[in-house]
Amino acid sequence: MLNNGEKKIAHSFDKSFYCQIQYNKPSKYKEIEKFTSQASNIITCGSNYSYSPIFLSKTSHVLDLRNFNRILGFSKEKKEITVESGLKISELLNFVLPHKLWIPQIPGYPFITVGGIVASNAHGKSCGIHGTIRKSIKSIKIFHKTNGWLNLSENENKEIFDLTIGGLGLTGTIVSVTFTLEKFSGFFTTTKKLVKNLKETITELESEKSEKYLYSWHKPSSTKNFGKGIIFINTLGNDENVVLDNELNLNPKKTYSLRIWNRLTINLANFLFYSINKRRLSENEVFQKVIFPFYGNEIYFGFFGNKGFIETQLLIKKTNFDIFNEELYYLIKKSQPSITLISLKKMSGEQKYLRFEADRICLTLDLINSKLNRDFMEKLDKICIKHNVIPSVIKDSRLDKKVVQNCYKDFESFKEKLLIFDKKRIYRSEVSDRLGI
Repeated sequence: MLNNGEKKIAHSFDKSFYCQIQYNKPSKYKEIEKFTSQASNIITCGSNYSYSPIFLSKTSHVLDLRNFNRILGFSKEKKEITVESGLKISELLNFVLPHKLWIPQIPGYPFITVGGIVASNAHGKSCGIHGTIRKSIKSIKIFHKTNGWLNLSENENKEIFDLTIGGLGLTGTIVSVTFTLEKFSGFFTTTKKLVKNLKETITELESEKSEKYLYSWHKPSSTKNFGKGIIFINTLGNDENVVLDNELNLNPKKTYSLRIWNRLTINLANFLFYSINKRRLSENEVFQKVIFPFYGNEIYFGFFGNKGFIETQLLIKKTNFDIFNEELYYLIKKSQPSITLISLKKMSGEQKYLRFEADRICLTLDLINSKLNRDFMEKLDKICIKHNVIPSVIKDSRLDKKVVQNCYKDFESFKEKLLIFDKKRIYRSEVSDRLGI
């Protein structure tokens, strides 16, 4: 038992995993060392918005780093900022946007912490152009129980640097990060393009070569109109006179769980969403609506109820997409799962270790958490293995070792190198235990 340790019930964001955790919330660097020294196994958490339980464990002691939310250094001239890992994305943006700077690889919710986006190698709406957060990380500072304080970068401890980005927090406690910033000035103009199916969507996404923030939404119907939907094309303006310092007035929203989603309500909600957006094919959008589309719409997740939901994100080779799409359609037609959301976007980057990153198409599915849908997902896993599709470990809490081993070419390499660095495998989570890492 740790001195001053507290206990509470915690769960993953998708509500697939509940457990009682023992945790401490340090506020000083020496306290990180102290609490770490007293624990046999450790995992670090921030705001705990991870869909799968990457930062939770029944057996590891949890270090809550939300008190580490300071800005340690900033250079407008060099376009660099160093921040502690408990800083929220919204707090980071509120500091850099008035300087007409930002990080373009922003995940879809404003209260995720910096440590979380590094450990998950997060991506945003422009990942087809800007890739993942890895592209903006200059250096990282971590603390490891046996290896101590380490500075990580391309020039210092490079191998651990690579293992840490997208490494699910398994290389130690991420304490601070230095980012390279990019210029930002302007606003977003959103145009919407109606599409008949997923294949047409891919053609349209591939035709957009300029710096735009693209994603699509599709009706989750198993009829002949499967994939009918809308592409949201967000173009960044370039007006130097736009004032950005009061743009992000964001506060966490309380979400109530009440199971509303079923076949009738899903069809009704999708019909209304399509009808409303069909009438408004062009409009100016505020920053936060484009970058954080679920902010203010948290009730969508509450409507899954206390049993939560299943989300999968899949990276599919462009050359394989047609055959994968065909098999997905017939599986949906046969299994009749309750899908609430289908979305597509382009991704770019190099797939390595457990990073959800590659020059591929990213498909997202949300489903009600039920036995029928879990059975559907097990069948979809087999299609993914067959077509060399990469499923997201940070999104899908069901994934087992067999699926991840088959879909991630560097799985064994990641495991072996992590074991060399952390011989006692001190940093463990529910996800690492489930995948046998």
